[in-house]
Amino acid sequence: VTLLMTLIAAAPAQQRKRVAVMNFDYATVQSNVAALFGSNQDIGKGIADILVDKLVNDGVYSVIERKQLDKILAEQNFSNSDRADPASAAKIARILGVDAIILGSITQFGRDDKSTALGGAGSRLGSYGLGGIKASKSTAVCTITARMIDTSTAEILASVQGHGEESRSGAGILGGGGNWAGGGGGGLDMRSSNFGATILGAAVNKATSD
Repeated sequence: VTLLMTLIAAAPAQQRKRVAVMNFDYATVQSNVAALFGSNQDIGKGIADILVDKLVNDGVYSVIERKQLDKILAEQNFSNSDRADPASAAKIARILGVDAIILGSITQFGRDDKSTALGGAGSRLGSYGLGGIKASKSTAVCTITARMIDTSTAEILASVQGHGEESRSGAGILGGGGNWAGGGGGGLDMRSSNFGATILGAAVNKATSD
């Protein structure tokens, strides 16, 4: 009976398709990234990490450990320029022994900040001695595209787009200058709660969930 129960419990896990998630290509928005963070940060890896977490928590797919994927990529000398190529991705997927591989690109990543001056000399507010008042509103946007590639045929099984947008008044896009590096590593940790609390982090999470 114990053996039977074990087999029954294991059956759903065996039926789940095994997938791997490539780092997303972000060449289109690389200049925006450098302007936002003061240096180039691999947001393609960051968004892939967020997607892996969401897929694991969802439980529909069995997701390959990222370290295992990175090892294969290093061994095969798989360059960043190959991230969005279905044929190259299918080759890596076959080596990993997965059913499909997910890859994509980041097409929008940044902000649309607007500030409006209210009051000032001669205005109603100015006549009360309040002077000019500047109302600011920050809007962060993130758009990503993702494709699921069949391992054996390199056929695109699904192609989707996710968009996230978050606006807050009187707040910078990255909050109050918090630390988004993880564990002292110095790099941007897009899965950290500090980054997630910013309006840019909120936009990224919305786009990935979408």
